[in-house]
Formats: sequence, structure tokens, C-alpha cells
Amino acid sequence: KWQQLVDAFRECCDAFPDIKFSLEYKPTDENTRFFTVPSTGAALLLVNEIDRPNMGLTLDVGHMLMSGENPGQSIAMVGKKLFGVQLNDGYTRLAAEDGMMFGSIHPSIALEIMHQLRRTGFAGHFYFDTFPQRTDPIGEAEYNIDRVKKFWAAVQAMDAETLRHAAKEHNALKALAIVDEAMKVVYK
Repeated sequence: KWQQLVDAFRECCDAFPDIKFSLEYKPTDENTRFFTVPSTGAALLLVNEIDRPNMGLTLDVGHMLMSGENPGQSIAMVGKKLFGVQLNDGYTRLAAEDGMMFGSIHPSIALEIMHQLRRTGFAGHFYFDTFPQRTDPIGEAEYNIDRVKKFWAAVQAMDAETLRHAAKEHNALKALAIVDEAMKVVYK
């Protein structure tokens, strides 16, 4: 099955070199139960094996959480091969795609996501993959947009050099103080 995926994506990429192809992995699916590409690492391995400039990934925050990943780390790992990001949140259970509003459950993870997107020079597309089953869908979309803007502003307000220095020193207290200060921008 793996080689079939490689061959199929190569054929598509070669036939349409002006189109970007982007795979969104999912650790498990209600229709198929198991997917050949269940993690960011496996998806990146596949993209590297396909080896085409127009082949990349779309990462879904909920899927990364379901896989037990750190979304910020996954974004950093994918780097320039990240073509899209589906922003949402969830409770991190395998096979439980909660589709909650961005940053509603894990605000510090949302901040790190925005930090890594900025740090890697992300120039792709944001999508909101949330499920407004009990809320007004327009209100939920507006909330998601507002949250992204606030988290992005918080990242821009952070002292990136001091944060890099704190990480290099493994100084968790200094790093947390920077994050706490940035979160004030989100919640003002």
C-alpha cells in the first residue's frame, strides 16, 4: 500500500507540476479504522519519498493531538513542506475528533503553534476544522478568526531572542514567564 501511495502521488505531481498536492494524515478514521499514514513522522517520510517540489502536508491540530504529538514540534519538523494547517482543538483521545474551537482547550499549545508557524515562515493556508453542532456556525467562525489574530499578536509581542536563549539554557522558568506574558495579549 505504501508504494502505491508513493507512485500515485508522484504521478499526480508530475502530471500537474503547477498544482500543490497536500496530504492530511489522520491516525484513525471512522470509515477505514486505520490509515497507512497515521502520524506527522510517517507523513513527512512519505513526502520525502515522493520527492516532488509540489508535494507537501496539511496538518490538522486535532489529528496531531489524537496522535499524541506536540503540534508545535510537528510544525517545526515539517517546515517548508507545510502547505496548510487546520486549526481546531480537542481532548487528545485517539479516535475522538472533537473539533473544538482553536485554543479553547489548550491555549498554550495554540500559542506554540502560532510561534512555530511564524518561526518557520509559514506561507500556506489556515483552515478551521471545527464542528459547530451546538453553537452558531458564524459566531464560531468569528471566534476562531479572533483567536488566531490574538495568538498571532501574542507571538509577535514575544521576545523571540530571549525565548531562544531560555530554550538553549533549558530554563523552563524563564520560558514560562515569556509565555505567561504573551498570554496576556490573548486574554486582554
